[in-house]
Amino acid sequence: MSNVANLNRFRKSKARQDKKARAQENAVTHGRTKAQKSLDTAKMDKMARDLDGKSRP
Repeated sequence: MSNVANLNRFRKSKARQDKKARAQENAVTHGRTKAQKSLDTAKMDKMARDLDGKSRP
């Protein structure tokens, strides 16, 4: 006698795999995360403030 397959478990695991694959494709397509973008803008703002603070009057 064979084992009984749980079709709901199979369906959900297949959906998880598809979602993970789609996420990886989107990560390659769209590049950086929101956290990386905000970190870069914060660094650029700090560099601009530092440069303005060092200018001569």
